[in-house]
Amino acid sequence: MATNPEEPIVDLRSDTFTKPTPAMRRAMAEAEVGDDVYGEDPTVNRLQERAAEIFGREAALFVPSGSMGNLLAIRTHARPTNEVICDAWSHVSLYELGSMCTIAGCLPRTTRAPRGILTWDIIEPLIREKVYYDSATTLVTLENTHNMHGGVVYPQEIADDVCDKAHAAGLKVHLDGARIFNASVASGHSVADMTRKFDSVMFCLSKGLGAPVGSMLVGSRDFIAEARIGRKLLGGGMRQAGVLAAAGLVALEESPKILHIDHQNARRLAEGVAQIKGVSLDPKNVVTNIVMLDVKGLGQTAEQVCAALEKRGILCQTGAGKYDVRMVTHYDVDRAGIDRAIVVTSEVLGPRARCRSQ
Repeated sequence: MATNPEEPIVDLRSDTFTKPTPAMRRAMAEAEVGDDVYGEDPTVNRLQERAAEIFGREAALFVPSGSMGNLLAIRTHARPTNEVICDAWSHVSLYELGSMCTIAGCLPRTTRAPRGILTWDIIEPLIREKVYYDSATTLVTLENTHNMHGGVVYPQEIADDVCDKAHAAGLKVHLDGARIFNASVASGHSVADMTRKFDSVMFCLSKGLGAPVGSMLVGSRDFIAEARIGRKLLGGGMRQAGVLAAAGLVALEESPKILHIDHQNARRLAEGVAQIKGVSLDPKNVVTNIVMLDVKGLGQTAEQVCAALEKRGILCQTGAGKYDVRMVTHYDVDRAGIDRAIVVTSEVLGPRARCRSQ
């Protein structure tokens, strides 16, 4: 961490570093519990019913992680040897250890899309002809917001168009909506309206919403029944999980109300660090809580930049590219923390700092 213990740490590595709020901790301590593998945990059941209601779906499933939720969706919609079309920088492609291959037996059919937005014009040429000896295209996955493209919100008309045309072509469409509530707040549309045409949606409780553990998978009753079997197969059957679901219920009801503050802080951060010569960043593209810096103009790699900032107590992470640095705002970093991050980043990466290091 910081080499100077007197300098406060500002943790911008991810919104997964949020700590549960006092309300969440109280709810966890007081949670009514049962055995969820038997379907008898009342708090888990309430969380699942509430998630399904908010998204306008028949059913929902509480899972330990977003990666498991995405994997369950893939293995439920597709079969071994099938292909899954996704963006090359999507989470299911980069950060889930190739689970769609190793566990679901499916092949990612990846492509690069501007800012991670897969349109039907990009998707359609990737669909395999229906020949018995080819890997059949079965599923399309989209990501909203798009993590590695800086929290981009998927344009609604494009998402709807992809779903409509994919369904007409006999394909399913899954949404990795890990941060779909951020997209909802930024766009002004409800999560139900934004996701109604998808066959399934995964969203995280443990990122900006602040719960300590867990994600949700929503879809039809039959889809969730099959996914529940898959969850048990993968070792995701949790017993008295109500202590975790209780925090998720608080997160689901309360945290979306304050996500706009994270977005404001991200824009402020972007506007501040964009002034540093050698950093490439357009603050207008920052609409949710993720700020991506291109530091190639500094003559340093993202790994070097992150290491230099860590010495001053500013924690961030590398992105998908060699020169991409990612900073993520969340409710445990206040405005004072953002301002400190701007000042320190400017001191460490600014022209005078580079001159001193030469």
